[in-house]
Amino acid sequence: MKTVEPVRTFEQIKLLADSRRMEILRLLMASPATLTGLAQVLKQSPAWVRHHILALEAGGLIEVCEIRRTGKVTEKFYRAKSGAFLLQEIVLPKGEKPAIVFSGSHDLALEEIAEHLNKHVTLLSLPVGSLDGLVNLRQGLCQISGAHILDETGEYNTPTVRHLFPDRNVELVTLAYRTQGLILSAGNPKGIKKIADIARHGARMRFVNRNPGSGTRLWLDMELKKQGIDTSQINGYEVEVKTHSEAAALVAQNKADATIGLQAAAHQHGLDFIPLFEERYDLILPRENEKALAPLLDYLQTAAFRTELNSLTGYNASHSGEQVLV
Repeated sequence: MKTVEPVRTFEQIKLLADSRRMEILRLLMASPATLTGLAQVLKQSPAWVRHHILALEAGGLIEVCEIRRTGKVTEKFYRAKSGAFLLQEIVLPKGEKPAIVFSGSHDLALEEIAEHLNKHVTLLSLPVGSLDGLVNLRQGLCQISGAHILDETGEYNTPTVRHLFPDRNVELVTLAYRTQGLILSAGNPKGIKKIADIARHGARMRFVNRNPGSGTRLWLDMELKKQGIDTSQINGYEVEVKTHSEAAALVAQNKADATIGLQAAAHQHGLDFIPLFEERYDLILPRENEKALAPLLDYLQTAAFRTELNSLTGYNASHSGEQVLV
């Protein structure tokens, strides 16, 4: 089975920005070919093809796989170094302060941290959910991630991190313990008290869900399975948003009656809230990124951060900044 390889450098991406080189590479992914053979297919001269072949070879995208000699004629067969290529590179701002990409579960405290650290570092957010954030970290698409994945053993994050990073030295640092629950329209007009009530109301209840792979969605799916509730019974289960703020905003705008999310998000929008569970939210980073992330990690140890965190409803700072053994 052929493999897919990521293209990680700007030089390689620049090579493939040329449609002519992209076409040659695609042909060489399909099967090896000579300069003459490519020239016939592309209806160009061998010299034209050779110019682009040399550039692709220098960029590490193709290689010579066979040399055939027939009398005085020598032919080189070229092939792509992979069955397919994944373009994978983040374009970061260039300035005096470093830019750090966070990808993972959305968190309200991190938004405030980003504002506080803005003088020292640019913290950029790519909210994709806990699981996809860890995958992005594994693939080098971010420098730090955040997760709150509850394992079937009742442990947060560490089993998933061990599974995804068996060969990497990673560090887990607790950001906070957070309270999640049912976020409901102000006054709770439908009298919701528990998860089962969302299903019981059927079409009269408009629910908004979180994206697959988010810690909140993983918790909900586990809880629905535990209670024997089919997702088809929940009107709006397939309606998905990526952040707690988006979910709470839809309820506040009367576009949904209920969602599951952070107590802090419910409080910000003046909505009713029924607590369901407290979770541990961790930051995950490869140890080689510690130096670049020092301003963020240092800030977690300060009294100012704890004061700021405790101002968010439903956040508990008692274990903030503590390392979690992987």
